[in-house]
Amino acid sequence: MKKYVLLFLGLSFLFYNCSSDDDNDSVVEEAVNPPLPLQPTPVVLTNEINDFVWSAMNSWYFWQDEVLELGDNRFANQDAYFTFLNQFQTPRGLFQTLRSPKDRFSVIVDDFDILFNSFAGVFTSNGVEFVLTRPPSGGTAVIAVVRYIVPGSSAAATSIKRGDVIFAINGTPLFATTDNQGNILSSNLELFNPDVITLNFADIVGNELVPNGIDIEVTKTQITENPILISKVIEGTSIGYLMYNSFTSNFDDALNAAFGELKSQGVTDLVLDLRYNLGGSVLSAIRLSSLITGQFAGSVLSRDKWNDKWQPIFGAEDFFVNEMNGTPLNSLNLNSVYIIATDDSASASEYVINSLAPYINVTHIGSATVGKNEFSVTLVDNPGQVFQSNGQPDLPLPFIVLSENAGFTTVADANPNHKYAMQPLVGTNENADGFSDFTNGLQPDIEILESLGNLGQLGDPEEPLLARALQEINGTSAKSLSVFVPEHMKIKTIGSSNRLKPYRDILHKDTFKK
Repeated sequence: MKKYVLLFLGLSFLFYNCSSDDDNDSVVEEAVNPPLPLQPTPVVLTNEINDFVWSAMNSWYFWQDEVLELGDNRFANQDAYFTFLNQFQTPRGLFQTLRSPKDRFSVIVDDFDILFNSFAGVFTSNGVEFVLTRPPSGGTAVIAVVRYIVPGSSAAATSIKRGDVIFAINGTPLFATTDNQGNILSSNLELFNPDVITLNFADIVGNELVPNGIDIEVTKTQITENPILISKVIEGTSIGYLMYNSFTSNFDDALNAAFGELKSQGVTDLVLDLRYNLGGSVLSAIRLSSLITGQFAGSVLSRDKWNDKWQPIFGAEDFFVNEMNGTPLNSLNLNSVYIIATDDSASASEYVINSLAPYINVTHIGSATVGKNEFSVTLVDNPGQVFQSNGQPDLPLPFIVLSENAGFTTVADANPNHKYAMQPLVGTNENADGFSDFTNGLQPDIEILESLGNLGQLGDPEEPLLARALQEINGTSAKSLSVFVPEHMKIKTIGSSNRLKPYRDILHKDTFKK
């Protein structure tokens, strides 16, 4: 108890002294404000192209609402957004991260001129078009079987022809390993990439691949390929045959002229060969469908579906047409068509097959197609683009490349600091009956594969796939159809020159509702 009394007296004395000091002290101390908390340094974006990639994909990508990283509310603020973008050293790395698992075809390029040239049929090639497959002996070896030679190319000045077998490049045999679905896991197919290469040829003797000592050098040059490889009337018949290798709108006048020639010769049936056609322009597909028919002008050919942001604006129907820039189409008014299509037929080729099916009898000869029911558009870094219409509010149309003929200067007004562009999937097509579910490919009515021992010449009535179409039309059977082809001689596609080219498997949406 005594301890507590002393402690109390001590504290009282202390407080008394402090109080006395305060009363007698004439100096009043100024209040000291606590230091302000340090503000974080704003995050600086290290690559402006990454901002373009994310912003354009967020706006236009078909699966935008399914990709977490593309969510409209994904980032709390700009710092969080820039921090995310700065994780990616290249725009391509970011682009791949933003793609949906459903997406097999979207691409990004670092120079949009290459993309636009491709759409116009202009590309760099040595002119050897081929399919990659296994030799009869199997294993991991790969051979390139020549399909055709592009006119005007380096290879056109050589003796290389359809059916020739390439087994090596610059003396190095080709190989590829694949998974159970046929996807290439590893290969040396990059041997095809250099501008100048020497092709090493072989013959197939029995089941063996035997080098024949023929070596031919070819050089890549910039060429413009006419997609109409062959247009003719089969001799002694009224059957037209058209081999069309790309939907290239620059050649739509030539396509109309080719149909005009077929029409003038009184064709009553048509074999349309799309076996090596990976696609291209939607506008060309509409015109081709209308050239085959003609009696359905104004009827719905296809409907497209965009993401929720753009469906109210761009969602529309494609219609059969009867003219092209004021020129009447030379339509054949057919009620049936025989289409050769294979596993190298995609996008616009599938658009034509699927869209014609509700209207006429379409007989598909060959094999299952690629299965691409989506379309794409070109996006460049032009976020401020708007559509202006008299009496209407300006409509922002960021990034999308639209026709200069309609008054747009998308590319001219794009960011001058880079030429990156994207070709993402932005929608799907369905035919007039509402069918669009062919991601596993359109299945053939008559299955027949090209083969190493019975390849034939394109346009020849003895060529097996054409012969089978002719048999369906007029009942005649070619000798080539009676040739027994063992399974190991049938061409099972591993890849092709088509697939090694940039941007050939694209359904490019180049027609929009007004």
